[in-house]
Order: sequence, then C-alpha cells, then structure tokens
Amino acid sequence: MNLLDILQPESIKAPLAGSTKQAVIGELVDLLAQSGKVRDAAALKDAVWAREQTRTTGIGYNLAIPHGKCPGVDGLAMAIGKPATPIDFAAIDGQPVKLIILLASAPDRSSEHIQALARVSRLMNSAEFRQQVFAATSAGEIYELLKAQEVR
Repeated sequence: MNLLDILQPESIKAPLAGSTKQAVIGELVDLLAQSGKVRDAAALKDAVWAREQTRTTGIGYNLAIPHGKCPGVDGLAMAIGKPATPIDFAAIDGQPVKLIILLASAPDRSSEHIQALARVSRLMNSAEFRQQVFAATSAGEIYELLKAQEVR
C-alpha cells in the first residue's frame, strides 16, 4: 500500500490549533471533511473518539494513530497533524505526542484499514524518519518527506 493514495496535501496541518486529544482528532476529521473524503464528520469524530476511549492510540515514540470506521467515509482516508506543542495522548510509553496520523475507513474496508495501519507503523518505525517529520515546520514539508519515503 502506498500512503500517497489515501493522503492529500490538504489533509495535513502543521501546526494544529488544538491542544487536547479530542480537539486535534476533531481538527483532523474536519480536514478530511473539507477535502470531500468524509461525508459525515460528526459520525467519524464519534467513531474515532469511541475507539480512543477503549484504548489509547498513542503508540509511543511521540506518535498517535487514532482511527475509526464509519459509513460516512468513502474508501480509506488519512490526515496528519503536528501539534504546536506536544500533547498528552496517554501514550503507552508515557511520552507526549508530536505527530498524529488519523486513519478513517468505511466499515467494509477492514483489510485496507489494517494494511494502512501496518504501513504507517512500518514507516514510522524509522527513528531517522520520525525525527525528520518532528523537525518539519509546514504541512508541505511533511508531505514531501512522506512522498520521498513512498517513492522508494
């Protein structure tokens, strides 16, 4: 899976305005709605937030990958946000989050949803790449970093 197939430059925001978990999830869902990837932003926000309440998506290494499925999403979509200052996401390693990658899919796209989660995890497993993204100062810079990785 190539993440550029599910991510558009306008679905990246740096810095995010929100300073709480729920606020930044809402911002990222709104980006997907504005780009036409989500028809029912409220339903997706509810789905992602409900998933977040069952177990944190703060996976460690200053990353969070909130995700959810709802009928208001066509296919698979991704949004990326970089908070202005690190956010407490109740991450498994106790560290604040510097990058949030939101994945959204239709309920019948479980296989692709899992593939996208796996691809994001593999990509972000590189400490060098993570540091480059953490150092990025704009949405365009984040997109170009990701593009360089996905072209390889």
